[in-house]
Amino acid sequence: MLYQIYETQRALLSPFSEFASAAAKLYSHPLSPFTHVPLADRMSAGLDLMHRLSKEYEKPEFAIHTVKVDGVDVAVQEQVPLTKPFCRLVRFKRFTDEGALLEKMKKQPVVLVVAPLSGHHATLLRDTVRTLLQDHKVYITDWIDARMVPVEAGPFHLDDYVEYIEEFIRFIGPDVHVISVCQPTVPVFAAISLMASRGERTPRSMTMMGGPIDARRSPTAVNNLAMNKSYEWFEHNVIYRVPPNYPGAGRRVYPGFLQHTGFVAMNPDRHLSSHYDYFMDLIRGDDESAEAHRAFYDEYNAVLDMPAEYYLDTIKTVFQDFALVNGTWRVRGELVRPQDIRTTALLTVEGELDDISGAGQTQVAHELCTGLPKEEQPHFTVPGAGHYGIFSGKRWRKLVYPVVRDFIQQHELHPLEASAASARKAPVTRRKTTSVT
Repeated sequence: MLYQIYETQRALLSPFSEFASAAAKLYSHPLSPFTHVPLADRMSAGLDLMHRLSKEYEKPEFAIHTVKVDGVDVAVQEQVPLTKPFCRLVRFKRFTDEGALLEKMKKQPVVLVVAPLSGHHATLLRDTVRTLLQDHKVYITDWIDARMVPVEAGPFHLDDYVEYIEEFIRFIGPDVHVISVCQPTVPVFAAISLMASRGERTPRSMTMMGGPIDARRSPTAVNNLAMNKSYEWFEHNVIYRVPPNYPGAGRRVYPGFLQHTGFVAMNPDRHLSSHYDYFMDLIRGDDESAEAHRAFYDEYNAVLDMPAEYYLDTIKTVFQDFALVNGTWRVRGELVRPQDIRTTALLTVEGELDDISGAGQTQVAHELCTGLPKEEQPHFTVPGAGHYGIFSGKRWRKLVYPVVRDFIQQHELHPLEASAASARKAPVTRRKTTSVT
């Protein structure tokens, strides 16, 4: 019922939003006589803000058309080499007419960025991708809004997520370097662990950024909600069926608007201040600051629905049973054993001020990877960075990216070949052990 109420409200606000947008231009266009009336700048700014607060936000584009490689502008084209019911594997293909540069790009490391399926679209990692493209061939998981997936496509569980990651890694090839941001650190860890346990070739490296490997360490408000409410509470209070006006009509989902409301509620004062600053920027004519505000909220306010099965599985497995760190997680009957990882170097990255994945939650991955030498498991805490700062913005570009780039390059040039040989000889039956050593 709540989803239907939300859709009704959205439909009612739509004409008001369009009217506010048109009226704002009426008071700001240089050829309009209304531009010269008293307080026209404030009228225009207020109407523009009303438009943005009441409009519907569609999924943004990546809009990465060029990138600089060695100081040269290189064309970028989005390709979709693999499509699954709930996810598209997107490749950012780079093109240039310069022969020497083309040969260099062909030899650069391949990176799979696993975007979070936690309410926002993969375009939230636009800055991550754009920066990586300077030195890497880049793929990203582009998760599909569950309300757009017909019921006939079947359910999507956390186990399916893990299998998707395994399939993407096999498709790209074992020379890939995997970067997981926030939520996917857990299923990516599981996918690579399972591949290692089976004796498959695993990625050359994995970089885990701000994820809840063990949410009990420095728990945040997000973690506390998931840990303190029962599984049944989530099932009965936040799961709804998609209304009839979408392809996924009837599918059970955790609606994106609920997730968005939760994010805003975590820092209401910050968002209120941001919108007031936007209003003042419009009055002052500070177009650069106003556009930065629009760009951020165009992304932040665009949300997607998550399949109910996946969402509830994540609540139970990650935030209530802590199955990964307790050594009890089974995916399709196979035990997840991070200690079997021997051929994939590990880098963990955390933000000093992260209020979504607290300090230590990602770093704990090193305690589980007992099959890797300590020197192959660096950790980096980003000073002054919140959650988004570790993968987007100035701190990402200036502080985090050089560490990630050098880590990938090190293991591109010197893969863990000796460990690979021993891993291929390891008996697969070790998967049956029920404790983490």
